[in-house]
Amino acid sequence: MSEHSPIPEGGVPAPPSGARPQVIVVLTDQQRWDTAGVHGNRAGVTPEFDRIAREGTLFEQAVTPNPVCAPARSSLQTGRYPTATGVFRNGLPLPGDIPTLAGEFTAAGYATGYIGKWHLAGDDNPDGPVPAARRGGYGTWLASDRLEFTSDAYRTVVHDEDGAPVRLPGYRSDALIDAAIRFVADHHDRPYLLFLSLLEPHHQNPTDDYPAPAGYRERYEGAWLPPDLAALSPGAEQGGAHRHLAGYLGQIKRVDEGVGRLRDALRSLGTEENTVLAWTADHGSHFRTRNSEYKRSAHEASVRVPLAVTGPGFSGGGLVRPPVSTVDLMPTLLAAAGLPVPPGVQGRSLLPLTGGGRDPERPGSVFVQISEDRVGRAVRTSRWKYAVEAPDADAWNDPGADHYTETELYDLAADPYELDNLVGLDSHRAVADELRRELLDWLVRIEGAEPAVVRAAARPSGQRRAESFPAGTPWEGVRFGHSPRG
Repeated sequence: MSEHSPIPEGGVPAPPSGARPQVIVVLTDQQRWDTAGVHGNRAGVTPEFDRIAREGTLFEQAVTPNPVCAPARSSLQTGRYPTATGVFRNGLPLPGDIPTLAGEFTAAGYATGYIGKWHLAGDDNPDGPVPAARRGGYGTWLASDRLEFTSDAYRTVVHDEDGAPVRLPGYRSDALIDAAIRFVADHHDRPYLLFLSLLEPHHQNPTDDYPAPAGYRERYEGAWLPPDLAALSPGAEQGGAHRHLAGYLGQIKRVDEGVGRLRDALRSLGTEENTVLAWTADHGSHFRTRNSEYKRSAHEASVRVPLAVTGPGFSGGGLVRPPVSTVDLMPTLLAAAGLPVPPGVQGRSLLPLTGGGRDPERPGSVFVQISEDRVGRAVRTSRWKYAVEAPDADAWNDPGADHYTETELYDLAADPYELDNLVGLDSHRAVADELRRELLDWLVRIEGAEPAVVRAAARPSGQRRAESFPAGTPWEGVRFGHSPRG
């Protein structure tokens, strides 16, 4: 325990009525929404996440503003879309002149701490230490910019406020959660914001593997394979999701246990009821079934993430069904702490939606920007997904484009894993046109742009387009027909 925050004999007293809440964000890396039991997964890897969702508020259809690490993280720290932060792809630094989550909490007298993976220092910095000016305003610091390159499963190296390397013992997610427990213990007697950014269940880059703790991979061999991976991924002998998913789930199981230990610490400190705790992910993973990477596409596996929040304002908040964006998290946490939202924030607080509430000014859809693999945009409603791509854009250097072409249309009610692309079908032209107008409205509001959106080539209603299988599978280049549905 810190000598500055001793625990009195007899335990820690409950926070006084009306005390400002303490705030914790748990961010996983590359976690699909459908790994959670509350989303129907039967593998049993997320009992703690499920408990948070049941006790607090579950946002059933949460979507990242960009399915790439740095852009998504820039939005979480600023409440702005990636093109507004300037971090529209990996390798670009978070600007120092934009109000941030940590900056606003610090100005309100909160202690702030960041632990884990940052990925917002820019390519002109090394993988590990992050200069103070590029830490987004956080005070206590124990992180690496690209943690996947300074650590592996049992060798966790992060960097402190002075930029010195710190070796943390234990399995990587355990080591970071242990550090988080030390932070909350040291700051239990004052308001704080802690952002805990885990690497799991991201793959280990040099080996392209998912190193779960000893014995955890074995628990989930053959346990669960979602329909998109079952249909599109090559077999285990070819290195597909069939081979990797057990390790992926094992990593999530250990994270879930660690978050349970963190919540136990809050209970023991007497601060649980006054702590807002949010758990989400930067993006999902389609396991290279949609392109050559694990994300960077508009598909649910890539953009849809878990999001549950508990604590003051969220306990007993129930199930929020309309789609929301994680760009909304920054203003949500500020609102939960009673702090003003700074000008320029494009997200909206989610607090009005809890407990069956409504926000009449909230759009009925969410907006997604796509970069690196392509320059794309998408809009998602409760039922539909509509995506476009800029055919002539430089996917690495162009944040946007002046014209796009329709590439995807999915009916999520009938096809939740997006195996049946309806784009161009005469039967769905009116739906696509309505979504096209919705997308253009988003582009005007968020990017101040009015690009041309070219319709997909028309197809008769009976000609459904099945998704293609990835290169290297026995079915490469084959298209399977689908019978028309109403």
